[in-house]
Amino acid sequence: MIEESIQTQETKNKPFVDLNESDKDSSDLRPIGFDDFIGQNKVLEQVKIMVDSAKHRDAHCDHLLFYGFPGLGKTSISRIISTELGVNLHTTSGQALTKPGDVAAILSNMTEKDVLFIDEIHRLRPNVEEILYTAMEDFVIDLVMGKGPSAKSMRLDIPKFTLVGATTLLDKLSSPLRDRFGAVLKLNLYKNENLCEIIANNSEKLGLKVNKSGVKAIADASRGTPRISNNILKRVRDYALVKGVDNVDAKLVLEVLEKLSISPIGMDQTDLRILNLLSENAERGAIGLKSIAAAVHESVETVENLHEPYLIRLGLIQRTHRGRLLTPKGLKFAGSLE
Repeated sequence: MIEESIQTQETKNKPFVDLNESDKDSSDLRPIGFDDFIGQNKVLEQVKIMVDSAKHRDAHCDHLLFYGFPGLGKTSISRIISTELGVNLHTTSGQALTKPGDVAAILSNMTEKDVLFIDEIHRLRPNVEEILYTAMEDFVIDLVMGKGPSAKSMRLDIPKFTLVGATTLLDKLSSPLRDRFGAVLKLNLYKNENLCEIIANNSEKLGLKVNKSGVKAIADASRGTPRISNNILKRVRDYALVKGVDNVDAKLVLEVLEKLSISPIGMDQTDLRILNLLSENAERGAIGLKSIAAAVHESVETVENLHEPYLIRLGLIQRTHRGRLLTPKGLKFAGSLE
């Protein structure tokens, strides 16, 4: 009965995707092993030790939680872990798991030592999160079948697995769930030298010749994020193919960035609107985050988690208890845009 319920749930909602059966595009730029992964050395060192230990023990790897800005390699590291362990990788996201049956459907269809990757794990619903507690610790799932006086509690054994969680908002994760991970590791923004190495390697995979000036121009506009580097690189590839360009240089990259409405230092139109808004209201003082979000037609979360950190990193804006202000550097920069 319980198995039929799980199979029906899986077929109906398909809350996960098996990455071993999909996403095999030949143009995939993700690294395939620890040796191919560039950057995040301290994180990789710890992950490699955990993976090697699991292989020596012939056991599942302990659960891992990665946090940091989007596009820094959380999914890629998860794929590498499953590859190194020689097991299947199943991937889903926090918002896709809407009820305990979704979790049961995934875990019951996994095999011993498989890896389950949950992106945006901070978005799990409380009732779904709670079922993971016993799954992560005891490798069992407690399910309640039926309602009212006739309801029955059933315990389902599941294979020993590795849960890899990823989040951009570590503070949104509950303590009980966070404490069940064997390691909580932060991925940092990349330095340009690492981005240049990634871009050079991936340009070869795409069959694209990019000289040093072109590589640097892409890195400068990548906001410290490999995913952005790869997206720009692919658009440069498209442009070069259409225009019949054999060797990409900085000039061509800047042409592509202009068409994408991205500045040479990686600012997009929303970034510029935020700077202009703060500049126009500089004499009135700080502006609250909600007011900024409303003015630039973005959600508060988007402004706070994607745009604001980059502008702060560039030294253009600052947070205060009253709101956001332009720094002297930001005032000068905004003035140069007028």
